[in-house]
Amino acid sequence: MALPYKFDRLEFAGSLGDMGTLLPLAIGMIMINGLDPMGLFFSIGVFFILSGIYYGITVPVQPMKVIGAYAIATGMTASQISASGFLIGVFLLIIGGTNAITLLGKHIPKPVIRGVQVSTGTLLMAQGVRFMIGTSKFQILQQSAEPYLSLQNIGPLPIGIIIGIAGGILTLCFLENKKIPAGLLVIFTGLVLGAILGTHEGLNRLSLSINLPKFLPFGFPTNADLTFALFAVVLPQLPMTIGNAVIANADLSKDYFGEDSKKVTYRSLTISMALANFMSFIFGGMPLCHGAGGLAAHYRFGARTAGSNLMIGSIFILLAVLFGVHALSIIYLIPMSILGVLLVFAGSQLALTIIDMKLRKELFVVLVMLGITIASNLAVSFIIGIAIAYALKSDKLKV
Repeated sequence: MALPYKFDRLEFAGSLGDMGTLLPLAIGMIMINGLDPMGLFFSIGVFFILSGIYYGITVPVQPMKVIGAYAIATGMTASQISASGFLIGVFLLIIGGTNAITLLGKHIPKPVIRGVQVSTGTLLMAQGVRFMIGTSKFQILQQSAEPYLSLQNIGPLPIGIIIGIAGGILTLCFLENKKIPAGLLVIFTGLVLGAILGTHEGLNRLSLSINLPKFLPFGFPTNADLTFALFAVVLPQLPMTIGNAVIANADLSKDYFGEDSKKVTYRSLTISMALANFMSFIFGGMPLCHGAGGLAAHYRFGARTAGSNLMIGSIFILLAVLFGVHALSIIYLIPMSILGVLLVFAGSQLALTIIDMKLRKELFVVLVMLGITIASNLAVSFIIGIAIAYALKSDKLKV
């Protein structure tokens, strides 16, 4: 059995591997939807640490992407987002507490799991490229490819593309390097660039103090907020959470960690996400989940133990407690294109799980799910993928 905790360069680099998913949605929901930075970062940090301690291996913490993307795109209120976190926690606690999730998981065919992983990986890579070329929703809303850099172009080329290409080359060169981990090098390079070329947004107000998150900063959601959240984001989010954050995540944990991942069950993942969302609701944070994409990112950049969870969790808690609402000033130093580099490599790692799909019928399910995800969303793809996989069990159907 592997040591449950290591605190070395690789673990630290791996702990930063999924920041390309986490930070953009977190920043967007703070700036556009009015979430509390202190409560949001504090909730993330606590969830990272408690997950690492309980599961004993690297465990991802991610924003719920359907809720996050919809909230940013439509300008949902903080109270509506809190309502969605509370409701998703209730649903997850019910299906986890009754163990209905285990029964459901046993009947999900493996090609569907691979379809979720490949689709998620492709979406991550596409989002990474958007960060580099400046076309993500957040960058469009900010009307700038690199909102926190004072330099936007070098000659005819946007600086994000130049940083993205350079960051990609740097990552390829150091991806297998144990002495200088790629993830650490790329993030550090981004911070240096931000320090030199950044707008230094809010850094002049940065000061050390002791800050604690507020209890229910937006109050308890109204019936109108709960009803809106249920139909607008919670019901569309649930299939994606079950497919990606529970089933695909548990499957990938077993691939990566074998016997060490014995605590990573469908039921435990569902319940831990339910509890995390209740905590985030109380402190005014964003809806949180685990996720196969996050696990692939952490693992690809070097995380192998729960030590990575303790390190990144501690960073988020310290940001919240020591800097409070001004913690974002430090986050702003990392260029969006650097986060894009992390996403591209994390997505490719996840998409490569398709390697063990050998049969035409299996590959057909995966590719159809990918097509549906691109045209619609992962929740619809997951449901239709299950139907197709079961239909193709018949010898009468050929592809």
